Amino acid sequence: MHFMESYRPSSTGHLIQRVLPGSRQHVYRKESPPRREDLAAPDRELWILHPQGEMLPAAADPARLQVVLLDGSWVQATEMAHRVGAWGRRVRLPMTGASRYWLRAQAGEGRFSTVEALLFLLQALGLTETHVALRAQFELHVFASLCARGHRDKAAAYLADSPVRAAFPEVLAQIAPWALCDPTEC
Repeated sequence: MHFMESYRPSSTGHLIQRVLPGSRQHVYRKESPPRREDLAAPDRELWILHPQGEMLPAAADPARLQVVLLDGSWVQATEMAHRVGAWGRRVRLPMTGASRYWLRAQAGEGRFSTVEALLFLLQALGLTETHVALRAQFELHVFASLCARGHRDKAAAYLADSPVRAAFPEVLAQIAPWALCDPTEC
């Protein structure tokens, strides 16, 4: 994670660390970047997710992988990729559709947040249970952030295609009781 990203409450890197217990977060600073030997597990193949990598290899064994996610703005991620890109295999994911990260404008079509890249990877590797749990937490993160910013209409629109209502009715009842109402009755 780029050090500037580490200060943003909208960062999905913090979310990943909270939801996936085996994940670790390393803060990147240009003057003192992390070292490969401090990060890479010797018994795993290291993948660095990046849009300019090779296509996702077929039949990858998740138990043998270690994945590096570059978390930051597109400029920051490019800077980090130059520094760590040779540490392992650069891998590109088959990512399609619109981003669900409504908290920041994506820099173009096919651009997704860090957590969305991880969601695509989990799905591609067949890790459905982890994918479903992380997606629900991610969407709750986005929804709650929209509410906190006072964007009730946008938050309501976000819920239309989200698993949040079904996954977290108790949380919605506390942070946005209006979200549980039938739109024709609220």
